[in-house]
Amino acid sequence: MSGTRNLAELSGPEVAARFTPDTIVVQPTGAVEHHGPHLPLLTDFLLADHIGGAAVERAATEGLDVWRLPTLAFTKSDEHSWAPGTVWLDEATMFDTVVQVGRAVALTGAGTLVFANGHGGNVALLQVALREIRKRFGLKTFLMPTLARVPGPGGEDADERGLGIHGGAAETSMILHLRPDLVDMSKAERWVPDHLAEFERVRFNGGPVSFGWLSNDFGTPGVIGDASRATAEYGKALWDVSLDEAVASLHEIARFDPAVRR
Repeated sequence: MSGTRNLAELSGPEVAARFTPDTIVVQPTGAVEHHGPHLPLLTDFLLADHIGGAAVERAATEGLDVWRLPTLAFTKSDEHSWAPGTVWLDEATMFDTVVQVGRAVALTGAGTLVFANGHGGNVALLQVALREIRKRFGLKTFLMPTLARVPGPGGEDADERGLGIHGGAAETSMILHLRPDLVDMSKAERWVPDHLAEFERVRFNGGPVSFGWLSNDFGTPGVIGDASRATAEYGKALWDVSLDEAVASLHEIARFDPAVRR
């Protein structure tokens, strides 16, 4: 099994022999949830699985002692619980699941656990879990995204007004790149709640005031963004930058030390 970077493909004795406090274990976290009429339910799973896995493979060839766990498919997706096909865990179950993953990783002898996340609904919970795992088991813990935010080279995302957060140009383009057989562009439309762009403080990303929401709050078919602008070319550009960012993040994680040096 010398060529694998999948922890679950090793034997128990191999893990015990190979893992050290310098070992980094990556846990991709995706979702199985509604993404409108044009995208598959496993959109976020594909992002976490493909980018997280490719980042581990490349980082390992660049000298890092890094391994990956199987991608978590069912996570905190209750903002889409109204839509048939969504499979989600409640916050207590999800929190306990990732904390227990941390416990198991600590028992391997590894020193670092990284969540490579493909679903925005997991972020707040995983941020809390980072400290809990650190406190209980002593692991260094990190959370990194698997999809980078990159403007479309051909203006694919120009009409989203900063609101393309779910099933819009970026995610649709990425799945066109990864699994075009799963995308139905005949059902892709512009679903942007334009009036929200006028708010300076209450915003999805970057504003000082956040808000609770369900994906059917916006008068759209559970999509927020302009899927009609998606292209496979944009998806390839997103893939390249997202993979580069993930690998660079793993390199920084490997050398990160919060302690003050004197």
